[in-house]
Amino acid sequence: MIKGILSGLKTYTSSFGLVTKLGLWRYFAIPMVISLITAMSIGLLAWSFSDNIGHWIEQIWPWETGKLAFYIFAEIVSALLIVVVGLVLYKHIIMALSAPFMSPISEKIEIHFKGKSHTHRNTSFSQQLARGIRINMRNLGMELLLTLPILLLNFIPLIGSLIATFLLFLMQAYYAGFGNMDYTLERHFDYKESVDFVRTSRGEAIGNGIVFMLFLFIPIIGVILVLPLSVTAATKQTIALLEQKERNTLVK
Repeated sequence: MIKGILSGLKTYTSSFGLVTKLGLWRYFAIPMVISLITAMSIGLLAWSFSDNIGHWIEQIWPWETGKLAFYIFAEIVSALLIVVVGLVLYKHIIMALSAPFMSPISEKIEIHFKGKSHTHRNTSFSQQLARGIRINMRNLGMELLLTLPILLLNFIPLIGSLIATFLLFLMQAYYAGFGNMDYTLERHFDYKESVDFVRTSRGEAIGNGIVFMLFLFIPIIGVILVLPLSVTAATKQTIALLEQKERNTLVK
């Protein structure tokens, strides 16, 4: 899987140049606006509710002894929870709503590398949107299901928070890469086949998603550039994986 992660990271090195070469920046205009508005909306909501969540967690501790320590713990957990939930919601909202715009861009990149005859499953705007929503609702459910047990690691003294943060980041990266790869996979596979394909390419998905997640920590510019560069990198990566799968099938 380490090799796959490194491969997923490497595909970003040519993303900016490829978008410029193919003249794709104008096609990313609407997804960029969707990304920026979504990030600002979630940021405002998180800022509004952060204190409330911390005070709510604090009430669980009924004793005076250790109340300050528990309050600090509650603040850490609430901050982490807000960041995690905010990133989860942001990621899946923009990926679902951008699907009808990203799929055609992904197709243009695939045609550049392989030619028109290699694209399949022509789908409409509404079908691409429906698939984007379905994939991201599925991934959102999985993330929320896995987030709670990971957050419980915070109760482990000293290293718990570090381990939880690391695992949450990897999980977020995987599902970010999953969503980016599906813009290409939707032309080749149905829903279940795509899920199985990404499952066998976890490393590549994580590698793509790591950079996606790091972009989100760059104020304003990050949420504007994250989709163009990550989707371009994921498309190039996915095309290579599909070609490898075809070669393995022929060998068998």
